[in-house]
Amino acid sequence: MASPRLETFCCPNRDPATEFITGFQPQFFSVICSCSAALSLVFTGLQLLPKHRPFRHGAPHKPASSLRILFIISVCDLLACAGMVVRSSVWLGSPDLVSRISAGNSSDVWPQVFCVGGAMWIQLFFSASFWWTFCYAVDVFLVVKRSAGISTIVLYHMITWGLTLLLCVEGVAMLYYPSISSCENGLQHAIPHYVTTYAPMLLVLLVNPVLFTRTVSAVTSLLKGQQGIYTENERRLGSEIKIRFFKIMLVFVVCWLPNIINESLLFYLEMQDDVSAGDLKNVRNAALITWFIMGILNPMQGFLNTLAFHGWTGLNVDFSRQRRRELPWDSASTSLAGGYTPVAGSTLLYQSHVQEIKKNLSANGQQQPSDAISVLSEDTEFDI
Repeated sequence: MASPRLETFCCPNRDPATEFITGFQPQFFSVICSCSAALSLVFTGLQLLPKHRPFRHGAPHKPASSLRILFIISVCDLLACAGMVVRSSVWLGSPDLVSRISAGNSSDVWPQVFCVGGAMWIQLFFSASFWWTFCYAVDVFLVVKRSAGISTIVLYHMITWGLTLLLCVEGVAMLYYPSISSCENGLQHAIPHYVTTYAPMLLVLLVNPVLFTRTVSAVTSLLKGQQGIYTENERRLGSEIKIRFFKIMLVFVVCWLPNIINESLLFYLEMQDDVSAGDLKNVRNAALITWFIMGILNPMQGFLNTLAFHGWTGLNVDFSRQRRRELPWDSASTSLAGGYTPVAGSTLLYQSHVQEIKKNLSANGQQQPSDAISVLSEDTEFDI
């Protein structure tokens, strides 16, 4: 899972709260993390594999930047889960690794190197997933406002990977100053690391709902402005887009809210003179419960995200050479003219309605709308 406590654990002179939370049933916790991460790894990968679909006529569709962002988010989740599987497996296979870290033996640095490297790998890709989720909210808003396109994906790469690397390296450098084997004691030196860890998470929690709400309002205005009326089809399309955004935020809140609660409880314990005091029993129990919940839900974000993005894509995997070049949801974004889309009837209705609007505007000599509605309706292709 992604918690700054795991980086703090790599310090031999870790604080009492970190010692308490990481020292409680570590083998059982590693089993939970590895099983959850492995399941998410398998099912997320299965969701991303190309699937058999009926042949459709029409020119190939170049995926919008928002579709590419969704794919990148899933890849980041996959890489983070892979890191969790490796780390938990090594901890289970080498029980003495933790004791060798705690001993602070300067001549045996490999346990600490593995501890820090594994924690940074997981933190890096989960943080990248947070930044890409934020970029997705920005992108769909700009697309509806007709201010973005596929070219903006380069800018998103520069922002997300640049900020992720900068914040991750800066936070870890402050945490392990002057060295991994002799980290500074006290809470002050660890605060920058915790801030850089939770800043992108809080950004998504606080800003994305605002951007999604404004996007839905802009979609409603765009639909009304195309024909001057707001029919049942437009209402259903707007509702479907709103549900998609709600599912994305629901997955994020469910998977990461336990981290914020757990960190708040552990900070409260750190400020106490005695972590094991009797009057803090309820706080310790709540911290342990949220700790194990984090171990289950954090890695499951990858699979739950694919369900929120595309719904269940099925088990009918297609490994043919022609399909390998397609994202599993890109193939569903081709033109509907002369073809068939094997999805729910409501989604087919939305796509057909978008095409009908374009045909009517073209017949009346009006300028066709931008691809904003098409992009959003394509994004709902696998919603169920």
